[in-house]
Amino acid sequence: MISKRTQEIKSFIVMDVLEKAHTMERAGIDITHLEIGEPDFDTPDCIKDAAIRALSAGHTHYTHSLGLVELREAICRHYHERYGVEIKPDQVVVTSGTSPAMFMLFSALLDSGDKVIIPDPHYPCYPNVIRFVGGEPVTIPVYESDGFQYRPEVIQEKIDDRTKAVFINSPSNPTGNLLGHERMQAIAGLSPYVISDEIYHGLVYEGEEHTILEFTDRAFVLNGFSKVYAMTGWRLGYLIAPKPFIRAIQKVHQNFFISANAMVQWAGIAALEEAAEDVARMRAIYDERRRFMIKRLKDIGFGITVEPTGAFYVLANAKKFSEDSYKLAFDILENAHVGVTPGIDFGANAEGYLRFSYANTLEKIEEGLNRLERYIKGKY
Repeated sequence: MISKRTQEIKSFIVMDVLEKAHTMERAGIDITHLEIGEPDFDTPDCIKDAAIRALSAGHTHYTHSLGLVELREAICRHYHERYGVEIKPDQVVVTSGTSPAMFMLFSALLDSGDKVIIPDPHYPCYPNVIRFVGGEPVTIPVYESDGFQYRPEVIQEKIDDRTKAVFINSPSNPTGNLLGHERMQAIAGLSPYVISDEIYHGLVYEGEEHTILEFTDRAFVLNGFSKVYAMTGWRLGYLIAPKPFIRAIQKVHQNFFISANAMVQWAGIAALEEAAEDVARMRAIYDERRRFMIKRLKDIGFGITVEPTGAFYVLANAKKFSEDSYKLAFDILENAHVGVTPGIDFGANAEGYLRFSYANTLEKIEEGLNRLERYIKGKY
């Protein structure tokens, strides 16, 4: 009999869209992909070269379960140089992507029935991982008119004696919005721990991102190399945690994952120390795409009250066309041959929205939005 906890995991709808698109492509249909949140750039050469050197040097064995000390030191330097915060290498756990880091964090933090406050909309995996280890996600709606920002006073109302943490994600998936400095500071002043998903740091086009560690040391940081360095397939992430939690997290890592890949960790050092120019180039291209996509979506008739300034997503209000984002997204795929993500994938408060990704070439984005415009004009 299949376990109850795996039966209760919800599907990742964007993957359903992508898999349907792939089926259509195998049938000879040309699909424009605006659904998937994966950089279209190749990994910078300096990072690939470092991995090749590591393989040639025989770095093909297990590493320390916390990760190479050289990489952990580089992560500490990065946070000090970028944000002015002091962290120690023994507060860092290097992982095979950020998702395992999230699993280990919640395994160490939550007992059965403990609560974590998350925004709605949110990245779909957050509540699934919380529930998988026996925790309870508590959602707080955030609204387009407010830039999809938490209100600290609303969070305070939801906190009780079982609340272990408040989860923040800035820049956000799916909204692309930044959480303001004052709101982060206010959230940091609340009683629970704060968990900050900072995977899109480095991909900000207006304003400035802040790490939660600027405001409190009662915090966990999830971060990695997939997005900003175009390293999704390398599977390299890390968790920064208060020192009292490290041994518990380390034991989970030892038992379930052992260590992150050795040669990939050496590549991560090169990413932090050598890839700044490559990141700046990619960020400038993303920004050009962002501005183009926002304007075109508004021209087509989608609602964007507060323009996103980070990550590579636009969460656009499609309620004038349909209140059923799932049905609308698959109808667009079938008839316009454009992949988009239905808002319902990100929570009930994102129903009626569609998420568009600009992690594709400007030419492909233009083609996809032209197709979408013809679809909208023909149907609505």
